[in-house]
Amino acid sequence: MTNTKPTATCRLKQDYMRLKRDPVPYITAEPLPSNILEWHYVIKGPEDSPYYGGYYHGTLLFTKEFPFKPPSIYMTTPNGRFKTNKRLCLSISDFHPDTWNPAWSVATILTGLLSFMLETTPTMGSCETTTYEKRRYAQQSLTFNMKDEIFQELFPEVCEEITERLQQLEEQRKLAASSVESGANGMANGETSANGETPDGGLFVAGRSGVDDSNIWHSLYTNLIVLVGFVVFAFIVHYVIKSINI
Repeated sequence: MTNTKPTATCRLKQDYMRLKRDPVPYITAEPLPSNILEWHYVIKGPEDSPYYGGYYHGTLLFTKEFPFKPPSIYMTTPNGRFKTNKRLCLSISDFHPDTWNPAWSVATILTGLLSFMLETTPTMGSCETTTYEKRRYAQQSLTFNMKDEIFQELFPEVCEEITERLQQLEEQRKLAASSVESGANGMANGETSANGETPDGGLFVAGRSGVDDSNIWHSLYTNLIVLVGFVVFAFIVHYVIKSINI
């Protein structure tokens, strides 16, 4: 443990016990075992937000004067709302010591951070991105966090959640790839598509693949006989008319 004033150490220990007793929705926080003044947090994206499915890791750096001075707040995981590894200018951070209230706890700080994250109000350390980009960052946060050794050390339960989620995504990817491959193979084998087209671009006709050749020749033979009969009849008529005229 580093040299800290008893006030900061005792207060942070109390805040930690409160967090364990009354967890904050969507938030998990742990101090470093070697330094209680450095806390790490994880925000899980709420369901009704573009951050849904994402896990956002960051740090709170407290001073020895806590709770009389506010902490510095950083976000580590790319998220589309805050710049990474930059001090965030919030009313609950060390950017605004004049608005800080010593009665505020770690839970209060993290609740305020989540609330501001869900807003669009600009501030120093924030950034502007589209909803699509935020959702893309949410998906990328899974693998990003799993590369962080401190994250894995402090949040093993969260890592289990992420691992399960990654496995589900991989299974969905394989299933989708299998469906595409099956569809491609079906088309290659002569199956028709949804609009009735065959692989060669022709239109599907019922019974086309199993037409009886004997029926085709029978039809052609019948038509030929009819044609010959018509020609013979025409010659006969012509001959009769010519005879009458003579």
